[in-house]
Amino acid sequence: MTSADAPPSLVVLRTLLVLGVVLVMLATTGWTTVRHRQASGTTMEAALAAWAGDRTGGGPPPDPAAAPPRTVAAWFAALGPARARGLADRHPFVVGNLDGAPPELRYRANRTALARTLAAERARPYDPRLTPEGRHEARRRVDRLASLLSPGRHVLAFDPTGTGRVAEVLGDLDRARRVTVVVPGVDTNLLTFQKTGGPYTAPVGMARALYETERRTAPGTRVAVIAWADYTAPARVGVDAATGRLAALGADRLVRLTEGLPGTARIALACHSYGSVLCGLAAPRLPDRVTDLAVAGSPGMRAETAADLGTRARVWAMRDAGDWIADVPHLEVGGVGHGPDPVEPEFGARILSAAGARGHTGYFTPGTESLANFAAIGAGAFGRVVCARADSACRGGISGGPGSGRA
Repeated sequence: MTSADAPPSLVVLRTLLVLGVVLVMLATTGWTTVRHRQASGTTMEAALAAWAGDRTGGGPPPDPAAAPPRTVAAWFAALGPARARGLADRHPFVVGNLDGAPPELRYRANRTALARTLAAERARPYDPRLTPEGRHEARRRVDRLASLLSPGRHVLAFDPTGTGRVAEVLGDLDRARRVTVVVPGVDTNLLTFQKTGGPYTAPVGMARALYETERRTAPGTRVAVIAWADYTAPARVGVDAATGRLAALGADRLVRLTEGLPGTARIALACHSYGSVLCGLAAPRLPDRVTDLAVAGSPGMRAETAADLGTRARVWAMRDAGDWIADVPHLEVGGVGHGPDPVEPEFGARILSAAGARGHTGYFTPGTESLANFAAIGAGAFGRVVCARADSACRGGISGGPGSGRA
């Protein structure tokens, strides 16, 4: 019996079951946060208005919301370096988030945007109008902004409004032959982008561990990794984590990112938890250079099977034996829940070993087979992939594994 065939009472029961289990699991695993205040300083609305009025190129600049990344790239190429740098300095909040703009230009713009935001927020931890919790949050935000301004960090995207969005690059995007994008899950924002305690549960720690492991896995391959927290993730116990609304909005942003990356590098997506929902929704629109889509601890990808994702990319899935996500009902009823379990054989993904991951948040911990598998896929070293089963079926048809195929 399908959900459409079920009597109304059963549909309601299933819906409540999905919501109840998801919310209990989220509440008991620390996936809650307090929403942050709107950032001080230049608003994105004002920045976009100023950008629209600029005539450096002899006419209106590309619309950040509508212009395809390839159009943006061509427009900046025609400007020349000097005028492009001038635009980045005048409009940092726009250029720093503009897919298709040269990465070095975006890094420059985001350094300016971060510095302006930090200057505007330095006094907030001492604001007597804030509650003690508010002052603590303001201190954390100032510390995060200062950390992102540290020498050697390459910030590809930065939006300070709301809870904040950010993305950081490890490696050289312009020269890389393989790029991996780490797509994290619930409770991802500016403050949780990096953690001192439990570093490998946050996007920066995930990406750093993956980057170093990829370099060791394939030392002759130029790789880059992006810690991508450039979407609004669910942040509270509520329906957002059990529905696909925020994932759908994030999927639009992820597609634009992959379309706007420079060069011809092959791209892999390493998607964790709710990030796998986002990756599943993005899958049909990803460019062909996205060759691999790997998920860990997935609540579902909003597709009945891997084939239904509508992508040419290889689909990989893994889950640690102790991951509580296995107990979440893998259903989708009336928009609630995310569908079948990607690690079930019927889904049709290539099933990877996650040995050593230890629960839901340990997939990027150094020394685990889960991290080693993400790295092997990202670096294109498919002969080093460890399947969940001894027959190595997950490597079938790939160069470096049994048979042959697109590597």
